[in-house]
Amino acid sequence: MLPAQTITAIADELADATHTRGTVARITQRYPEATVDDSYAIQSVWRDRNLAQGRRLVGRKIGLTSRAMQQATGISEPDYGVIFEDTVHENGAQLRHADFTNVRVEVELAFVLGSSLKGPNCTVFDVLRATEYVTPALEILDSHVELEGRTIVDTIADNAAYGAMVLGGRPVRPDAIDLRWISALLYRNAVIEETGVAAGVLNHPASGVAWLANKLHQHDTSLDAGEIILAGSFTRPVWISAGDSVLCDYGEMGTVTCQFD
Repeated sequence: MLPAQTITAIADELADATHTRGTVARITQRYPEATVDDSYAIQSVWRDRNLAQGRRLVGRKIGLTSRAMQQATGISEPDYGVIFEDTVHENGAQLRHADFTNVRVEVELAFVLGSSLKGPNCTVFDVLRATEYVTPALEILDSHVELEGRTIVDTIADNAAYGAMVLGGRPVRPDAIDLRWISALLYRNAVIEETGVAAGVLNHPASGVAWLANKLHQHDTSLDAGEIILAGSFTRPVWISAGDSVLCDYGEMGTVTCQFD
């Protein structure tokens, strides 16, 4: 493990980069001995400071669960970050592009839990039983560690590159539709940029939520009723510029839109 003062110093850097919309040099370049446990420790320091400032944690995001995302980033294992209430937006949201760094959009499903989930042996069936409803979502990535050459250690420390999410479409009970076959068409400025099917997330989007519950057990925590879980993107991320409009068509599950001013 990195020394506690180093973990705190890196958390300070990332907090400052979030505030200034800047980036920091790769953690693994400066501290090649840093481990995944170190990166979650950094994320935890950052999270706890935000909680102390009055922000409310309402969920978690899972990243790098699909081959599309793993190939796009060169990282081959999932990760997770936290979601604060003030980063959750409704369908049709107007977002300030300048509020984010290295802005990209991903196509996801959000699971809203009706009951808690705990590891270590959480399964897809446990997730489906615990889920109140599933709804389409867009995740806005916000990366504060330089992108070239980054590893999962860099990404996790940066709250898994989570910036915000937009919820929309038609919420459904998890047994009302075959979640594996939910497909999506992602448009930027009325041009299709990406397409995908939810089975691209570990063969079933609920698999990502089960992975998260089991991973959190290793960190002595669990998922609570009411939490929103972003299950992971099933398309590659699409770069966004100021002025872009985004629409994602989920077929029978409706659409999600946002505009970047």
